[in-house]
Amino acid sequence: MNSDLIAKIAQIASVLEVSGHPKPGNVHRTRDYDDMCFEDFLISGIVIGDLMKKAAERGSKYRDDYSLHKIRLGEIIKEAVIETDKWIGNNTNLGIIMMLTPISVAAGMSHNFDDLRKNAERVMEATTSRDALNLYDAINIADAGGMGEQDELDVSDAEARARIIKEDISMYKVLEMSSKWDLLSYELTNGLPVTFETGFPTFKEIKHEYGINKATIQTFLTILSKNPDTLISRKYGNDMARIVSADADSILQNGGILDPHGEFLINEFDKQLIKNKLNPGTTADLTASSIMVAFLEESWFK
Repeated sequence: MNSDLIAKIAQIASVLEVSGHPKPGNVHRTRDYDDMCFEDFLISGIVIGDLMKKAAERGSKYRDDYSLHKIRLGEIIKEAVIETDKWIGNNTNLGIIMMLTPISVAAGMSHNFDDLRKNAERVMEATTSRDALNLYDAINIADAGGMGEQDELDVSDAEARARIIKEDISMYKVLEMSSKWDLLSYELTNGLPVTFETGFPTFKEIKHEYGINKATIQTFLTILSKNPDTLISRKYGNDMARIVSADADSILQNGGILDPHGEFLINEFDKQLIKNKLNPGTTADLTASSIMVAFLEESWFK
């Protein structure tokens, strides 16, 4: 697939995700946070375009198993975070960048949609220790709430960085260590199951009948109902994350955004999450990756 088209789809996915209204507990078109606003996320989604194009171009160039390490995935992630920081000075999109970059690479190397998921797995498995260090830099630049903080190989620990080089610990292995407690890490080291098996099919189905905004919200709720949000877990514990997921599931049982009563419940859920400072940010990242995959499929079959 053409790298310019892939970059545009990545930008579209980022902008549509934040535009989803009312996306409970997150910034959306009528909801800002004290330290970041809707427009910050729009800018963030646009400025990563050049880096997603670079990712797609490297995927097209280095598609053989022996050359996949030359993609330098961690470097592109870091550059995208730096570019965002230049414009925003805040962490609006680290998780989205982590998700959309390997998908952009995989789209660049894939001849058809059926190859996309497997190629994303190949890209992740071929990452190097240099990729891991660049990811650590990206996390530190973004100052991402708790991401990468662990007993083993903590991102803020200089000795951990030295160990990564000495033991040649790849980005894939670092994320694998975090996968028990971080959903994005699990997603990236297990073949993107939430994106491809939950988010993408939900978005595709709902968009066809109800349009983009309702598809975005229903996808967000569906992902959240099945997967306790690990950003909430890191800040408030697993029990609270499970309660939030149960609330999302209850709303879906009432039709979600597709039903007037469900829509009322979503608005109340949004107010409740904001009041209690519960931000399902990981769910938002996975919603963005799901939207990107849906638009990639649509473009392949046009």
